[in-house]
Amino acid sequence: RGVPEARAALRAADAVCFDVDSTVINKEGIDELAAFLGVGEQVAALTASAMGGDVPFHEALANRLAVMRPTRTQLDAMLSTHPPASMLTPGVAEFIKKLQSKGKHVFLVSGGFRQMIEPVAGAVGVAATDIFANTLLFDDSGAFAGHDVNEPTSRKGGKAKVVADLKSRHGFGTVVMIGDGATDMEARDVPGGADAFIGFGGVAVREKVKAGADWFVESFDDLTSALDE
Repeated sequence: RGVPEARAALRAADAVCFDVDSTVINKEGIDELAAFLGVGEQVAALTASAMGGDVPFHEALANRLAVMRPTRTQLDAMLSTHPPASMLTPGVAEFIKKLQSKGKHVFLVSGGFRQMIEPVAGAVGVAATDIFANTLLFDDSGAFAGHDVNEPTSRKGGKAKVVADLKSRHGFGTVVMIGDGATDMEARDVPGGADAFIGFGGVAVREKVKAGADWFVESFDDLTSALDE
């Protein structure tokens, strides 16, 4: 597979799945929340060790949350002062609108948190039911109570599983995954997964993704124009 095949897959796609952090938005949501809570450096260190593969994915997520322990009030305050919709990557809203105008189903598939992604989805016109992400849990008083461990995105290989499940459940003929990270690229490399992976480097360029993507772009405008070919 290469660029011509990826371009063709995008035009033929029944569904397009997007990663969110450093793709649909130009930030990493968990890092933004950690910085707001005053534990940015500690969480960044845990994120780095997770990306290095030293810690199992589900443990790395739990470890970061154990440091952060956001309350519902803190989360709401962060979302009102740092609205995720203000972090949209240039051109992404127009690209998603164009995909939808051509009858393609758009999904957001993220290792981030649903509560932070729903406002992003609203800003780009994606239904909340088409978000697959982790969910923060709070008790009745609004105190932090962990995360939903039943979400597939809370575990290693979760994004790839979501994409393969969507494809089989809806009977999609062609599915394209777009994202900046190695976990996004995995969605192409599992049985029954995405038919093409487009690497997005407009926020962060990861060399492994640049090398392994069927097509690597640094601007959503390239993808929007490809839909008209």
